[in-house]
Amino acid sequence: MSKPKIGIIIGSTRPTRFADKPTNWIADIAAKRSDMDFEVVDLRDYPLPFFDEPLSPAWGPSQNEVAQRWQQKVASFDGYIFITAEYNRGPTGVLKNALDYAYKEWNNKPAAFVAYGGTGGARAVEQLRLIAVELQMAPTRHGVHILMPDFVAVLQQGRNLADFDHLNQSAVQLLDQLAWWAKALKTARAADELTAKAA
Repeated sequence: MSKPKIGIIIGSTRPTRFADKPTNWIADIAAKRSDMDFEVVDLRDYPLPFFDEPLSPAWGPSQNEVAQRWQQKVASFDGYIFITAEYNRGPTGVLKNALDYAYKEWNNKPAAFVAYGGTGGARAVEQLRLIAVELQMAPTRHGVHILMPDFVAVLQQGRNLADFDHLNQSAVQLLDQLAWWAKALKTARAADELTAKAA
């Protein structure tokens, strides 16, 4: 069986976003692993309108061409790392919208989170875990939470996220847990496909 392929999804499209820094940092750490393959996915490349389909993707096909392209990209992965800011105690609107534009493509795959904000994005991740469960994903326990002192040090003082041992340790824990779930769920999905073909 091939290695799990993981999408690192940038959950902000703002022109002045901070999200590129944690994305590049976690991607650099991930690239050193041999148990998973990774691809960065930028929501800027998928300019989805606010959800306006006649049906939820859970019940029928999407009509929007960008949505169809997005769903194909989501389907190509065996798991996900979501990079998210915390806006008003929740995840970014553009990320929530992107999650709503797919359904079966998310099913039975693990989701991990790298977040930043006043509480390290903890409240955004809390909501994203609930959303992930509804989309039949398996959210990991371990995540990365970039607290405000670290955020300010990187944004205003010229530091790098790689300078902080506690963040590097959290990243390794996240990736270790993601690897276990990605492999287990990929194996389970493959078994389901064999069963369906034999039926």
